[in-house]
Amino acid sequence: MVLVIGVWGIIVRIQELSSNIWLGLVMSFLPLLMAQSVRAQEQQKEPTVITTIKRLSEIERPATNVSELFSQSSTPSSEVVQVTAVKANPTAKGVEVILQTTKGEQLQITNRSAGNSFIADIPNAQLRLPSGEAFTFRSEKPLAGVTEITVTNFDANTIRVTAIGEASSPTVELFDSDEGLIFGLTTAASIAQQQPQTQPTPQVEQPTNQTQPQQPPASSDEPIELVVTGEQDGYSVPDASTATKTDTPLRDIPQSIQVVPQQVLRDQQVTRLNDALRNVPGVITTLGTPGNSEGSSFTIRGFDSGTTLRNGLADPVGDRSLELSNIERVEVLKGPASALFGNGSPGGTVNLITKQPLATPYYAVEATVGSYSYYRGAVDLSGPLNDDKTGLYRLNVSYKDAGSFIDFAHDKNLLIAPVFSFAIGERTKLTLEGEYISADTNRLWLPAIGTVLPNQNGKIRRNLNISGPDRNDNYVHEDIGRIGYSLEHKFSDNWSLKNAFRAIFYHFETSALLPTSLDPDNRTLNRIFNQGQFDDEAYNLATDIIGKFSTGSIKHQLLFGFDLSRFSYESLFNNRNAAPINLFNPVYDRFLGESLGLQNNSSLTDALGIYIQDQISLSENLKLLLGVRFDAFKQTDGDLLANTESSQSGDAFSPRFGIVYQPLPPISLYASYSRSFTPVIGTSFDRSTFEPERATQYEVGVKADLNERISTTLAFYNLTRSNVLTEDPNYPGQDYSIQTGEQRSRGIEFNIGGEILPGLNVIAGYAYTDAKITEDETYTPGNYLNNVPKNSFNLWTKYEIQSGSLKGLGLGLGLFYVGDRQADLENSFELPSYFRTDAAIFYKQGQLRAQVNFRNLFDVDYFESARNILRVYPGEPFTVQGTISWEL
Repeated sequence: MVLVIGVWGIIVRIQELSSNIWLGLVMSFLPLLMAQSVRAQEQQKEPTVITTIKRLSEIERPATNVSELFSQSSTPSSEVVQVTAVKANPTAKGVEVILQTTKGEQLQITNRSAGNSFIADIPNAQLRLPSGEAFTFRSEKPLAGVTEITVTNFDANTIRVTAIGEASSPTVELFDSDEGLIFGLTTAASIAQQQPQTQPTPQVEQPTNQTQPQQPPASSDEPIELVVTGEQDGYSVPDASTATKTDTPLRDIPQSIQVVPQQVLRDQQVTRLNDALRNVPGVITTLGTPGNSEGSSFTIRGFDSGTTLRNGLADPVGDRSLELSNIERVEVLKGPASALFGNGSPGGTVNLITKQPLATPYYAVEATVGSYSYYRGAVDLSGPLNDDKTGLYRLNVSYKDAGSFIDFAHDKNLLIAPVFSFAIGERTKLTLEGEYISADTNRLWLPAIGTVLPNQNGKIRRNLNISGPDRNDNYVHEDIGRIGYSLEHKFSDNWSLKNAFRAIFYHFETSALLPTSLDPDNRTLNRIFNQGQFDDEAYNLATDIIGKFSTGSIKHQLLFGFDLSRFSYESLFNNRNAAPINLFNPVYDRFLGESLGLQNNSSLTDALGIYIQDQISLSENLKLLLGVRFDAFKQTDGDLLANTESSQSGDAFSPRFGIVYQPLPPISLYASYSRSFTPVIGTSFDRSTFEPERATQYEVGVKADLNERISTTLAFYNLTRSNVLTEDPNYPGQDYSIQTGEQRSRGIEFNIGGEILPGLNVIAGYAYTDAKITEDETYTPGNYLNNVPKNSFNLWTKYEIQSGSLKGLGLGLGLFYVGDRQADLENSFELPSYFRTDAAIFYKQGQLRAQVNFRNLFDVDYFESARNILRVYPGEPFTVQGTISWEL
């Protein structure tokens, strides 16, 4: 009943804004003439497999050309055939593309060729891994005269095979084999390259685990390059959408971006965003205590990150009480991203990609128990809603009830996340998505003196709770509701439109005893009792038009879009004096005094952003990225007790450009320039409004695909944040500010991820970050930014036995190092470095998987971060969690 009432409340609130939303929808369809196509976002990637099969001439074929095969009669089948792999093999005259399936004779084919492109639709088939996940195949310049071959899921029950010719459509022969349906492609240019040779080139059978493709017989001055990419169920992800809002290979993006894929989340049993971000160099988690209501807190490249996206849309509460059971992967874009997403943190952007419906039925159940009374269960269900699979669903539900190593603390979390997708015709897809989270947590910290710093009375217990056992003395309750849609329409193979909307409702209430000061005896901690609540509402509407076209020999992928957003909140808080507590002999008596003051505030922010981006391919190995965005915003703040109100508006331009040069196909050298802005609300002494904070980044680096399964990035950057508020020196102590502050971060980042050897996967990175205050009236220039170590290192590696009686047994090892870092901007004290070791052992047999994870294996006593000298956050001690999962 509560859930129904909550959903009804969401509907009523949406109806109240219906006029504004419909206006946005009308605006979103005005630029249809500029529409362009974007690849559908993928889930998990399948390893590329390239083997040698029989030559076309050696196989008895039922048809010798496309026309004959299309003309053959076939009995329609309502069954959707699953194609479990796509392979590519060079031949003496061209290339073979194999759609691997045991039911090749059931495939129906429709010819949709046009212009220079061979296009074939297979309307009763889907690309699916054995695990049920979708994948995409792409081969760039597989032979002379063909620029690209793609095999994709066109809709819920159709595979589309496309071969784009340079001057004319390639010649295609199709036939069945024991492996599946085979497309044999040749062009006049490829045949010309294979003129009589003085000596035939011997054919070599490739092992099935070989990562390098077999090259065609050498007979021309230039060898034919065969590059194949596809979705993988592993540690390396070749594509991401966050950096460009298009599905672009990571090696073509002139900015550092890293993806934490589903397999890593599963192997580490990650349920919190902070734990996922440990795998990203340059990202430092600043809150490690499980069950702490402060949410997921982290810095990127030295700066606090408040920018969290969900499927590309801004999510102002994305780091609150996050449960990852419905998250497919985490994408992290380093550096400013205002050119696409508007105002945000200069350090980087975190984009959470949610799990999407599958056409093949998929059912998974998981149960976990662990240290400190940890219990968690999760269910993941997906499949079709109707026989023709035009309607799909996915439902993720999880519940956690856990204690903590800290006295009297608890952590409860319920998540319900349904998703529905509908294929409306051949070119339109509508996805409806919702989420509800209910969480109960605590506010947990300790003073620095007696933990990080020495105390003459001894050391404070790491598990001390300064509030007490009464739930009314320390609790946080949060409710988060999300509901929205995504509409994708393909006007053609080159132009598409995407329109998305999301509404977010957030309720927070708390009651906690907070520290105010420590007496000179360093035993007595003075406290206040803080009680209150606030409610947030956020609405986001975004429309993107993406298109591919050419101007002569130059190729373009153009993105044009705009977004509208509204964010509002209302808060009510009250503070009272409370009894102090003896840190070494605690007596939990709050003894409430008189109110210290009631606060009742509100805020409303409306924003509009318009952006354009062009990804330009000057040649096959030289690419440019140009983008610019204009933002306008208005914020109105109110004091509801004093019945006063103030408004402020502003605007900002945010450019970005970059260049990628590829001396060899697997190596990319890149350089980029980007800017960001963050609104600053308030006025100076002369009542002039503040300008937005700005950040400017210069970055150079190199990306390399060492093979089809492992990639690496090395980046160098210089990032400057300006217009930072600092005290007005002409009016010291009078709470007036000026924007002369400046902070600078520069550093080096390296990351590597993928499959090194069969069964051996790794995700690792190193970051050197030099983040300082360069100009300020309050803090000393040269001071280091707080919670930012100069050196940090992360490594997670997993090995799974591939054959024999122990097949399915695996081990995982994680090493995480964080160096010394300053605890505040005054640099008054330092948090010591720590080296944490994690481990895992798992065994999977068929649909069953058993796993045990060990965190902080050697029980290192460490501290994640600090807010000030009264608030430092202890890290998690040694914990064990065992998980049993079953999937079908």
